Amino acid sequence: QVQLVESGGGLVQPGGSLRLSCATSGSIFSISTMGWYRQAPGKQRELVASSTAIGNRNYADSVKGRFTISRDIAKNTVYLQMNSLKTEDTAVYYCNARGPIASYWGQGTQVTVSS
Repeated sequence: QVQLVESGGGLVQPGGSLRLSCATSGSIFSISTMGWYRQAPGKQRELVASSTAIGNRNYADSVKGRFTISRDIAKNTVYLQMNSLKTEDTAVYYCNARGPIASYWGQGTQVTVSS
């Protein structure tokens, strides 16, 4: 089992920045890919960014150039730095950890971009 705990969400004005954190614990040796997803009201959950164990990163087109995913192996933590936030980035953001046979989710953290 892998446990994920997100933090760092909140209310920010358009153009502002936030950094989300996802602390992992448990059987983390089984994890290969870490990612951030988001789900806005009335919409499906979508991939925002992901990072493989060897450092390959993937971003949704809507966040390229604004968001950066990073992993601190020593702290077993993955981050999502979000800059130049837009109102359409408003959503619940979920951390995901994926291994060869299982996928784990955090509880989600709300990000609201509003003036």
